[in-house]
Amino acid sequence: MKPQRLRADVLAGLTTSFALLPECIAFALVAHLNPLMGLYGAFIICTLTALFGGRPGMVSGAAGSMAVVIVALVVQHGVQYLLATVLLGGLIMMAFGLLRLGKLVRMVPHPVMLGFVNGLAIIIALAQLEHFKSGEHWLSGTPLYLMTGLVLLTMVIVYILPRLTRAVPPALVAILGVGLLVYLFGLPTRTLGDMAHIAGGLPSFALPDIPWNLETLRIIAPYAILMALVGLLETLLTLNLTDEITETRGYPDRECVALGAANMVSGAFGGMGGCAMIGQTVINLSSGGRGRWSGVVAGVLILLFILFLSPLIERIPLAALVGVMFVVSQQTFAWASLRVLNKVPLNDVLVIIAVTTITVFTDLATAVLCGIIIAALNFAWQQARELYADEHLEADGSKLYRLHGTLFFASTTPFLNQFDPANDPAKVTLDCRHLSFVDYSAIAALKTLRERYEKAGKELQVFHLSERCKKLLKRAGVEHH
Repeated sequence: MKPQRLRADVLAGLTTSFALLPECIAFALVAHLNPLMGLYGAFIICTLTALFGGRPGMVSGAAGSMAVVIVALVVQHGVQYLLATVLLGGLIMMAFGLLRLGKLVRMVPHPVMLGFVNGLAIIIALAQLEHFKSGEHWLSGTPLYLMTGLVLLTMVIVYILPRLTRAVPPALVAILGVGLLVYLFGLPTRTLGDMAHIAGGLPSFALPDIPWNLETLRIIAPYAILMALVGLLETLLTLNLTDEITETRGYPDRECVALGAANMVSGAFGGMGGCAMIGQTVINLSSGGRGRWSGVVAGVLILLFILFLSPLIERIPLAALVGVMFVVSQQTFAWASLRVLNKVPLNDVLVIIAVTTITVFTDLATAVLCGIIIAALNFAWQQARELYADEHLEADGSKLYRLHGTLFFASTTPFLNQFDPANDPAKVTLDCRHLSFVDYSAIAALKTLRERYEKAGKELQVFHLSERCKKLLKRAGVEHH
């Protein structure tokens, strides 16, 4: 590796590690866990996925989407059941990758991808507003002005520095610069230490202290499946986004296997579950992190912060980290999607808006699933409308129907409406050269059509079926001659 590339990765990893800290602590607190569990999870998952995953430059850690999923489990059954869930969830993720199911992410349409990115950008921005509160109350007076001023200063540094120099990541300069300013002038603003104390020892290996029986499996399996699905979905969509930003290609199946293994190690060493983190990935990429070392450095630094550097790290002002995350939110949002709203089909606009809204108000998995369903139904509707028939009378008095389009569940009614068994001549020919049979509904429609002509005492002949269509009909026991 070139020294210049290594230097860029190391600096990007350092910047990303600062951005990981408050997020992982906050997500651990959301899930009613010790903040160290979030940091141990970040260290293990970030390092292992960076070393062995299929997408260099992407950053994984203890993610908020995973935290939301497991809150109920922690409240009802405790931390040990959570660790067992992380182990099982990791196993499901590994199985997903080993079965080469990562390619399923291709089923996610581009409007859904835009909605996912926009929704997460809004979530990142909204999450920062919590830092403008003291307990249950919003900051006011001097604390509010100071917090706002430091956040704006951080954002200005991040935006302006790249115009002056690209030697160092602007987010790193902003965090350290604002931190130094607060320290030298003794400004009374909240720091990372006010969120949680992060000093601790090395994570230790210990299998979850639970009864290993079917009852336990019944409790943890639903959470593990949901955790795995949410984690895989966020990871694969972030991988797609990273591919677009870097104009390179990652390996989804390898990433799924590495993520699953990392989650299992995290669960065995007392850490939270995790997946790719879009905000931290954007910070890493915009700071110049393109190789594996950026993720490794970010993960290892989290551990060093816990072991040795907690007194220094706890002095970092939250305002500096909030400012950086606001910039990340702005950079993550697909502003181009707003410019094309009046240029793309209305149904795609609805998908973008729906996925964005559902992501913000519920969760990512629900949003993407809803987006795929809406897009699929719209596709089915459009395909059904495109089925049509050419018809003309032959010299011998018979009638020829030449069908064009795709015959499937949504187009069976338009298909049957093309024909007129009552008024057609005694002999009718159906030319299927340009017609595709897709599902059992298509076979049933052809069977229904044949029965209608038989009932009218007329002969229907079907020609030019594709080999696939013939196999479908033969398996269903329908004559096609």
